Amino acid sequence: MSKKLTTRAEDYSKWYNELVVKADLAENSAVRGCMVIKPYGYAIWEKMQAELDRMFKETGHQNAYFPLFVPKSLFEAEEKNAEGFAKECAVVTHYRLQNDPDNEGKLRVDPEAKLEEELVVRPTSEAIIWNTYKGWIQSYRDLPLLINQWANVVRWEMRTRLFLRTAEFLWQEGHTAHETKAEAITEAETMNNVYATFAENFMAIPVIQGLKSESERFAGADETYCIEALMQDGKALQAGTSHFLGQNFAKAFDVKFTNKEGKQDHVWATSWGVSTRLMGALIMTHSDDQGLVLPPNLAPNQVVIVPIYKTDEQLDQITEVVNGIMKDLRAKQITVKFDNRTTHRPGAKFAQHELQGVPLRIAIGARDLENGTVELARRDTLTKETVSLDSLIEKVEGLMVEIQDSLFNKALDFRNSHITEVENFDEFKSVLEEKGGFISAHWDGTIETEDKIKEITKATIRCLPLEGEMVDGICVYSGKPSKRRVLFAKAY
Repeated sequence: MSKKLTTRAEDYSKWYNELVVKADLAENSAVRGCMVIKPYGYAIWEKMQAELDRMFKETGHQNAYFPLFVPKSLFEAEEKNAEGFAKECAVVTHYRLQNDPDNEGKLRVDPEAKLEEELVVRPTSEAIIWNTYKGWIQSYRDLPLLINQWANVVRWEMRTRLFLRTAEFLWQEGHTAHETKAEAITEAETMNNVYATFAENFMAIPVIQGLKSESERFAGADETYCIEALMQDGKALQAGTSHFLGQNFAKAFDVKFTNKEGKQDHVWATSWGVSTRLMGALIMTHSDDQGLVLPPNLAPNQVVIVPIYKTDEQLDQITEVVNGIMKDLRAKQITVKFDNRTTHRPGAKFAQHELQGVPLRIAIGARDLENGTVELARRDTLTKETVSLDSLIEKVEGLMVEIQDSLFNKALDFRNSHITEVENFDEFKSVLEEKGGFISAHWDGTIETEDKIKEITKATIRCLPLEGEMVDGICVYSGKPSKRRVLFAKAY
């Protein structure tokens, strides 16, 4: 922990990789492309889970769990979905190992234990879930069916990066069935709003809600809604998606219901999800060259108290006062840790908690006891102040809100100052290379133009913003008529 981080200006990618490891969030595992999420990193993910789970249940959803393995015949039932994920699938072909007769003490796959049908390790669960729903849905009385699952999925990525892109990752996936098209579209929009609310109110990350272009849509969806965030290096990050699936999966798996008129019809569907990629977004939006910066609403420890003492007697006196502080803070639903380890000096503790992004640090020593004060240090601004013990609880309570708002507003100012309107392709390329961020530009609506811009600049259409007027213009690349501006950016 003593070695300083590479700065963001020096090498942003290296800074990120070092920070994830040094802040004790995660590390690479013995399995290529897979990560170990360490307790501190998992504590943040648990807070994300808890808030999202609460929001899902408040909107009428229930949790369930479905198998990790999907028979290949089910997986390929919805052709666009199967084609979209085929190259990323891990596949189980055998069900047993045996001692290797040619290599003593080693094992080999038993050639006689080949599965009759290969099993796909789920990259997403539409196939197994919709095959299940066929038995759950018979009548309009069974609708809407609003199910979420917390699970792991596998997408065999070649280039991996902790939290941002790993072969196995944790996520939630909602899968819902509806009586009408309008109800399903409302559901997809509602859940995209839930994601946006969570990102802004808990992660302190401003997001832009929009629709994906046809080529960026989820495989098998009629429409994909998304929330897009901007990282400090000027690259965009897709933080969540919500898909209107039409009747595609219902038809592929023959999920029908008897409607109120007594006629048979296929249900209308949605799916939606966010993953541990949110951890990457949280890190890259707020953190600095000193380490992690966490918004209070997601910090495992919102406050840490460090005692400064020379004798055991002084520590006992400080501990007595700290116990009272902790009781009062916890009564206000503020999470607090007393770092009374005797194995580390105060300076080392300060460095660790700064690196791990604890929003507020309280230092209290023998002189503070005499004066009835403590020293308060804010992680977001790296400022310190002396506060009376009498007003400490009220002060901390106010700072929780202030720090949360401050982090959001700082990120919002950065995002807004990095949305640039351009009128021609030279301007487009110049802004992309020199400034970065979102580029607002007219697009003719064709996949050909979208692909060409991506090929030349590596920038993709992040979304067609839901807010903003439809304004006629000229496509930034082709010169053809355009109905609206869209947002381009380089992205993670």
